[in-house]
Amino acid sequence: MRATPLTVAALAAALLLTACDDGGGGDDSKDSAAGSACADEVAVQFGPANAAPAAGDTGNVPVTITNRSGAACTLDGLPAVELSAGNTVTDVPTDKAAGTKKTVLAKEAVTSFTLTYVRGEKGGSTSLAVRQVKIHLPGSAETHSFKWSYGDVALKSDGQAPDASVSGFQRSGD
Repeated sequence: MRATPLTVAALAAALLLTACDDGGGGDDSKDSAAGSACADEVAVQFGPANAAPAAGDTGNVPVTITNRSGAACTLDGLPAVELSAGNTVTDVPTDKAAGTKKTVLAKEAVTSFTLTYVRGEKGGSTSLAVRQVKIHLPGSAETHSFKWSYGDVALKSDGQAPDASVSGFQRSGD
């Protein structure tokens, strides 16, 4: 009788794995292919920012994504952002208000998200001397890297996590 639960578990695992396809929904249409691979064919612009002028102030850096794939593009999930300070790399948490939804972009359409941060004291033990930002879009194998020029980023009270957050995708334009 032990074979039945194991067989059921194996079958359930197989079904879960087959459900994790490329977003194509099982057909080979151009729209399905565009929805799965288009995240590697977008233009990403970092800034210009509403920079935090002094330690303790909040700044916002918009990140704009333009669909250059030539077809409709679906971003299924949320953007991920890493801050790099030499040998230290930290993930920026997603804002709790950001919902996980699909964002569909027509050809040449634009969406954006915002990286919000609190400026830290330069060289302070409660801040991170960020030099580079890496952006990962859902469904993309490509990482977009940008120079950070907005000062040190404050750390939360745990001394580890950056005092920053990433919003979900926002609709841009009409």
